[in-house]
Order: sequence, then C-alpha cells, then structure tokens
Amino acid sequence: MAAALPVLFLSHGSPMHALQPGAVRAVWEGIARDLPRPKAILISSAHWETDIPAVTGTSRPETIHDFYGFPKPLYEIQYPAPGAPELAEKALGLLKEKNFKAAVDATRGLDHGAWSPLLYMYPKADVPVVQVAVQTPLGPAHHVELGRALAPLAREGVLIIGSGHMTHNLRERTRDAAAPPAAYAREFQAWVKEKIEARDFDTLVNYRELNPHGVRSHPTDEHFLPLFVALGAAAGNYRAERLYDGIEMGTLAMDAYRFS
Repeated sequence: MAAALPVLFLSHGSPMHALQPGAVRAVWEGIARDLPRPKAILISSAHWETDIPAVTGTSRPETIHDFYGFPKPLYEIQYPAPGAPELAEKALGLLKEKNFKAAVDATRGLDHGAWSPLLYMYPKADVPVVQVAVQTPLGPAHHVELGRALAPLAREGVLIIGSGHMTHNLRERTRDAAAPPAAYAREFQAWVKEKIEARDFDTLVNYRELNPHGVRSHPTDEHFLPLFVALGAAAGNYRAERLYDGIEMGTLAMDAYRFS
C-alpha cells in the first residue's frame, strides 16, 4: 500500500525561476528529497483557468511555455513527465461524487506553474503528473471544497500540490532584486500564516474583505486559489510547516508550506 503523503503549497515565482531559481531551489529540492517517492503528482496551477473543474488526461503532456518576452533558453526547456490518465479519471470520479460538474481535458499539457517547481523537485521528470484547473470566478470557498474532494488521493501515494503565490501584485513589483519587501506583503504573509495555523478557513476564504491588504496582495484571485485547494486536500488536523518565506521584487511573496 502506498504511503500517505503530505500536501504542499508552493509559490512558483516568475517563469525565470526555471532558469534562475535562486534561494527557492534548495527549498524545492529539499521538499522532494524529504518525501517518499510519490506514485504520481496532482498539481493545481494558477495558470490554468476553466469554467468547471478540469484535470489533464493526456498520457504525454506537452510543456506549455505560457509567457512572452523572456530569453530564448526559457522556451527551450522541456519537462517530459508522463501523464496519468487513470489518475485523471479517478480524480474526476471523486469530484463527481461530491457533486462537482467536472471534466477531463485530453489534450492540455503542463504550464509553468506546474513544471517550474517540478523541474527542481523531480528533475528526471519520471513521476507522472496530472494538472488541475482553477475556477477563478467561483472564489476561495469553492477551491477548499475542490481540495476536500481530491483529498483521498493523498492517502494513496499521490502528492497533491497547490502552485500559486502568497502575494502576487505585479503592478507594484520592482525590477531591483535587492529591493526590501513591501510592508503590506510581510503583514499579509503573517496574517495568512496565523489563519493557516489556526485552521481558520472561514476568515481565510474572505481574505479580500477581512484583511486590509487582501486586495492589494492579490488584485485578482487566481494565484491565491491553489492555496485553498491545498488546504482542502490536507488532513483536517493538519500540522502546517512554512518552509520558505522569501519576498522577491518587493511584492512577490514566495511562501512554501507543507501540510502533514
């Protein structure tokens, strides 16, 4: 029987992290090194948005370069991990059991929200990967329930990952890599950590109304929603470990969490 695995939330960073990961590289490598080898990976990325829950069903997902204006070597990166059609069908079944209208996308590949961290976690690309979409208009509470529906997979050796960002205000970021973190980003980080540790989902899902920096930290929801998928998929009595809390370009918090 496969070992039950923790659930992860990762901030995947700029596409350039695939070439220049910086300090987060050791975090991503260390997470994978410390875990039992997963049977497969189920990863929810902020960069795939759909009207209804969807999972990738292809056996050979392409590497999607879903960004523009970056150096040529970034577009040459390939992450040829196999897909897992059987896992996709199982995930679909779990979602339908919880009354989600859901679908399998037979052609969709892996976007950089998925393959950027996996490039360092599993560089041999030998662990099958299924990607899960987010439904941004449906908000955080929907994504908690989405994660709860998929939670049984973690007990079957599937590594469930939410890949988004702790803060994601691109308009206010600076190009200066040495810029100090914005005070509001640090304050939002601390508030989210407190709510995660208290398992206070009721407050977290209403972060835009209940935190003074909520909207500034996330002008749009999509990069925060994978956190809620991860929280829903985690065990009800989870222990939360924050593995990284660096802030880049002043406003982009790169938090990584493990829920055991």
